[in-house]
This record gives sequence, structure tokens and C-alpha cells, in this order.
Amino acid sequence: MSDLFQKKSVDYDANDRIKMRSLAISTCIKENIQLHDQMQIMDFGAGTGLISTQLVPYVKQITAIDISESMLQKLIQKTELNGKVQILCQDLIQEPTGIEYDLIVSAMALHHIEDTVSLIKRFHEHLKLGGQIAIADLDTEPGTFHSKGTEGIFHFGFNRDTLKKIFLGNGFSQIEFFTAHTEVKENVTYPIFLAVATK
Repeated sequence: MSDLFQKKSVDYDANDRIKMRSLAISTCIKENIQLHDQMQIMDFGAGTGLISTQLVPYVKQITAIDISESMLQKLIQKTELNGKVQILCQDLIQEPTGIEYDLIVSAMALHHIEDTVSLIKRFHEHLKLGGQIAIADLDTEPGTFHSKGTEGIFHFGFNRDTLKKIFLGNGFSQIEFFTAHTEVKENVTYPIFLAVATK
């Protein structure tokens, strides 16, 4: 499996736009999810751990999953995550972890997954009863958020009502959407939602 983020991983954490977005998403998660020190979390599409870093002080354990080995190697080097974060480089749809979590978080990974329904189904399978998801991604956009020709982009954001139907169809309830962040690039505004739902 080719690592599409190998070049990006080198200076990913130095990108102020990405850092600001990650901080806003993390803040929205903390405002809308009751975190506690016995909580086991999956961070799906964890990248270099920008979300995990914000949440790790409040929880017991984080499993950081990504298909980019180079991004996960950046994550595991962060001393503030040592001892509380396990990395798994695998495709969750093809290779489940066999573990049930209290919470699954994901930031800006959903549009990289071609089969959204199968992923949401996997999330449901990986949650304890009463567990929650907190998924952040782009609202429907005109296809200009990423540079033209960027590999691994399967969706130009998501319609909230459509996504809600997918959650409902796969066993989720208490579904709420929040606008976690708004990004402006070349005079185009891109809202980023946080979807919270319960198994």
C-alpha cells in the first residue's frame, strides 16, 4: 500500500492552518463529549497525532490508526503521548482491531475513504454499547479544498443530512452536528463539522 502522506509528514505539524484546524476540532470534541480517565479511544486517521495530543491528558488509552506509516512514526516520537498511545498501521475496514472503544474520533479522514458506509459500520462494531463517535470533516464543497489532482480524495465534503441517514442506518442515535471550524482558502469558505452520535 503506497503512503500518500510520506512527503506531507515531514513538515505536517509546522503547518499553522492544520494546527489551528486540529485545535478547533479538539476543542469542539471536548465541549461536546464527556471525557474521563478510564476512557479508551480510537483516533481514526490519526496522522501525526494532532488530535490525540489534545485528548490524551483526559483519557486512559488511545489507539491511533492510520494507513500512513510515515505519519504514525511522527506521532510515536511525541513524548507527551508515550505510554498512553498505541499505533496501528492498517486499513480498519479490511482489518478490524477486535477491540471495543468508549469513543472513536476522526478528523478530516472521512473524505479519504471511498466506502463511507462500510467505515461507519466498522465504527459501530468497534464501540461499546453507549459508546460515541465524534467525526469531523468538510461540509459539501466544490472540489477546491484540495489542490487539483490530489490523490486519495473520494468525496468533496459531505451533506449533513445524507451522513445522518448513514449513521441512522448503521445503528447510531442521538446524532448532532456542530460547526467546529471554518477555514478560508483563496476567498472560499469551508465549514468543518463535528458529527457526534451514540451506539
